[in-house]
Amino acid sequence: MESIRKEEVQQALDRFSKQQVYVHLESNQGAYTQGAYTSNKGSVHHSGVFIRNAGIRYSHGKITGDGPYRVGLKMELGWVYAEGLTDWEWDDQGRLLLVGYDPEGRLAVALHLSQQPL
Repeated sequence: MESIRKEEVQQALDRFSKQQVYVHLESNQGAYTQGAYTSNKGSVHHSGVFIRNAGIRYSHGKITGDGPYRVGLKMELGWVYAEGLTDWEWDDQGRLLLVGYDPEGRLAVALHLSQQPL
């Protein structure tokens, strides 16, 4: 993986536009990061999101920000987005892998797009 280069990621997002793709989206402020925040009642709260192999078709994708970055995928009936992204790669199977690491280098968010189920 390497640091996100915004223009290259935008080109990658454009390649998947208007096609059936499979998405993996994961965000975690618990098990991986051990980062939690304290609620107003003083208790620790962990949160996370996980979706895998969801078939979507988006009309356009957009990367925004100056780092960490946000990627949004506009679908017919809504959006998929991930923020806090820092690194990316095309893997040897043609999948676009975008991840975000916290300041300690722990995985905080992942967004993967593929033409085949992951």
